[in-house]
Amino acid sequence: VQLQACGGGLVQAGDSLRLSCAASGRTFSTYAVGWFRQAPGKEREFVATIGWSRRDTYYEDSVKGRFTISRDNAKNAAYLLMNSLKPEDTAVYYCAARVGSYLNESPRDWHYWGQGTQVTVSS
Repeated sequence: VQLQACGGGLVQAGDSLRLSCAASGRTFSTYAVGWFRQAPGKEREFVATIGWSRRDTYYEDSVKGRFTISRDNAKNAAYLLMNSLKPEDTAVYYCAARVGSYLNESPRDWHYWGQGTQVTVSS
């Protein structure tokens, strides 16, 4: 599966953004999808994941209640709605997909990656 992320931008603290991840491939619905981010000088980290069943979601603690991950298998797409953005959310955001459980925080275990989209939150 090939992934392409978009939707990043420069916003102020407290604003919202919605990232989109477009996927190719007829079997997209069978993959778990995740969003990860990487800030300058830091390692890539888990943000949120969703299973093939849209009801199964998993969030990093600092984004719980602010970010919502979703997917539309009919459109081969996944989304990350980010509300109440903070300067510490500034990073390049990546979407990823894997065969297997969505309950996996390690970037090394995710098989497919899109290019990143920059999110910058000013204070």
